[in-house]
Amino acid sequence: MKQTNLLSLISPLALAVLLTACSGGGGETVENPDINNPVGGGGGTPSYAGPAPSSDDVQQFKLNVWDNLAADNRCGSCHIENVQSPEFVRADDINLAYSAANTIVNLSNPVDSRMVQKVLGGHNCWLTSDQACADIIQGYITDWAGGALGGAPGVVALFPPPIIDPGASKNFPASSADFETTVYPLLTTYCSACHKETAATPQSPHFASDDVNAAYLAVQSKIDLGTPENSRLVLRLRNEFHNCWDDCSSNATELENAIIDLSNNIPLTQLDPQLVPSKALTLLDGILANSGGRHETNVIAKWDFKAGTGITAFDTSGVNPAMDLTLSGQVNWVGGWGIQIVDGKAQASTTTSRKLFNLMAGSGEYTIEAWVVPANVTQEGPARILSYSGGTTSRNFTLGQTLYNYDFLNRSSSTNENGEPALSTDDAAERLQAALQHVVMTFSPTSGRRLYINGQFTGDVDALEPGTLSDWDDSFAFVLGNEVSSDRLWQGTIRMVAIHNRVLADDQIEDNFRASVGEKFILLFSVSDLLGLNDAYVGFEASQFDNFSYLFNQPFFISLDETSAVDGIDIEGIRLGLNGREVIVGQAYKNLNQTITDSLYDTTTGQSISTLGTIINLEKGSATDEFFLTFERIGNNTNVVIEPPPPPPAPPVDKPAKSDLGLKTFEKIHASLSTITGVAMDQVDVANTYQNVKQALPALTDINTFVSAQQMAVTQLAIEYCNALVNDVTLRQSFFPGFDFTSSVNDAFVLGDRSLVTSPLYNKTMNSNLLSQATSAEVETELSNLMDRLITCDATSSCSNDRTEIVVKAVCAAAIGNAGMLLQ
Repeated sequence: MKQTNLLSLISPLALAVLLTACSGGGGETVENPDINNPVGGGGGTPSYAGPAPSSDDVQQFKLNVWDNLAADNRCGSCHIENVQSPEFVRADDINLAYSAANTIVNLSNPVDSRMVQKVLGGHNCWLTSDQACADIIQGYITDWAGGALGGAPGVVALFPPPIIDPGASKNFPASSADFETTVYPLLTTYCSACHKETAATPQSPHFASDDVNAAYLAVQSKIDLGTPENSRLVLRLRNEFHNCWDDCSSNATELENAIIDLSNNIPLTQLDPQLVPSKALTLLDGILANSGGRHETNVIAKWDFKAGTGITAFDTSGVNPAMDLTLSGQVNWVGGWGIQIVDGKAQASTTTSRKLFNLMAGSGEYTIEAWVVPANVTQEGPARILSYSGGTTSRNFTLGQTLYNYDFLNRSSSTNENGEPALSTDDAAERLQAALQHVVMTFSPTSGRRLYINGQFTGDVDALEPGTLSDWDDSFAFVLGNEVSSDRLWQGTIRMVAIHNRVLADDQIEDNFRASVGEKFILLFSVSDLLGLNDAYVGFEASQFDNFSYLFNQPFFISLDETSAVDGIDIEGIRLGLNGREVIVGQAYKNLNQTITDSLYDTTTGQSISTLGTIINLEKGSATDEFFLTFERIGNNTNVVIEPPPPPPAPPVDKPAKSDLGLKTFEKIHASLSTITGVAMDQVDVANTYQNVKQALPALTDINTFVSAQQMAVTQLAIEYCNALVNDVTLRQSFFPGFDFTSSVNDAFVLGDRSLVTSPLYNKTMNSNLLSQATSAEVETELSNLMDRLITCDATSSCSNDRTEIVVKAVCAAAIGNAGMLLQ
């Protein structure tokens, strides 16, 4: 019987290479060096004067690992010659250092390296986050491996998980009543200075909220009802001495007793004996399957948001200086790696942000990729997703949101200092959605600006000459979720950001999309006892999607015993179970009906049984939520499920009657003015004005949403259309036949026939056969009154020679920008 099996999962499950970790060598460290002075602030890398590297691989080790870790505030005060083994940063002979390093690294899968795992466990991290230090060292080892993982299909080593029967479990009741009388009083008394929405510096989760129901929902992932002593609330006091109100041990016991009281009031949820269940697993019982196959050779800054706590998001690119981001305002950590921006920002200092200027302006090209989840499709401004800027009017680059569009602003020799005009995705395509999206923007002096969504070029062509980055400003700061001036808020979740100082090719961008994002696991639910086969499993890729849910994706069947006979196994009606009961929402596989066959089954990859993914509710937290599967049929085991009838629909709500009139939205206003005047929408001055005022034009058809600022934007656009119309001799003669634009205002408007101007404007602008609009006589009277006010200068003979054209332009703008054009 084979105990491990390699599973190659194709897109979108690009999995990291997970091979058996090297056992490593060398003794345990008994004394940590002084690490209070990180690289870049003293304790520099020693110069090397020993023997030359004996091979290219030794040279790659030196450039990528030794040069970064040999400083005495990293590893250079201990792991050197005659001090402590393994001597992987010894300075006398790089070849001996290379040999020592090979005992504690795994070049096939750097995350499994002894060096990485040691630091992850708390050994000699130079930052406040062990995870960040481990990620940085993992990056060094990956670079040493020469990008062997970059772009390659991910492979994960499968091995048998623990065999656990799905058992009775305690689940939080819907009512917060017991919580309110047991745990809640302690939280509001001792934790409200931070864990409350209205705190001076609010920290999530807000389990000390004044709203007891909100606090109840927030605290559930921090309480272990089965083993209260393992509750995160208790461990923070007992082991980490966090915010104790007097004696930490006594405080932890007090809180533990309150959780015990809560738990004692909650009955066990027993597993329904009619079910046909698999064995059970927690998320952490799964096999880690982090993203692999990414192209990161030229990454100069990267944020994975793995810390999960605190006010710092660490730059784990390993390129100094580290552009660590400070979280301010209401910015929450998201489970499964990420931050949620509600009303705040994450910003680097101007000093560390200068790294972008130095490394990107120098190369003249760049790629920025971000995994984002916009909170909605109504944000505009553009709302700043990420920006390297000095305020609302000056920037080096910005990725923003305007409704359904992504906006790419880049300062170059072809734009103004604000990076305008922007490159935006097509309005009609509505590419921005309130869902997880991989967004990439690239710039080069040959191709200009390009945007990619979920691995694919959007097709939006940059109309500007590419230009260069010679006009960039090195005094700006990098920021996520807002402008540096805090007045262009973007709301949503950011899962990862990476900045490259080279342009990624189209296939590399697609590879990075396929590699996906976040902390993922392979869960192998044992069904051996149901099938009478050795090491038989139904597997899922699973991850914590956010603070409230899990993502289960692409189930498959596999036996780790390659000799097992699997042909003809029927699998029908899979349901996901959580904490002793089937979940109510998210049962995407209940209609599944598959048969495992020799023709489709592969001993290495198994057989896919669905390409679907689904979201289910998070209850207790990733460490304690227990998952299992149930089946309507698997092999010879059956459970006939009769779905309960759906509840009757609620009676329709009698909503207030809507107006028969609606507003034209921004793109329709643009098209209407073009149709009325005959001026092309892409006429240069018109197109530039439209880009400047588009975000202020109506975006909704509801007439009740109309505000004065929108009318001003309509007027500006109407003026530009009329300006283009009158300045074009051919167009104006066609629009105003018989009117002499070269005559004086006296001849044109006092002695002349004003209807030569007013009648064409009415006929082309106003609708016909409507009872609720002004008549031709009423409109022409108003326009004539406007003419009277505009030609008064003639009495003093001070009118300019082009006054007649100016008057026509003004009257034209008043006519075509009126409500008759705006309403539909």
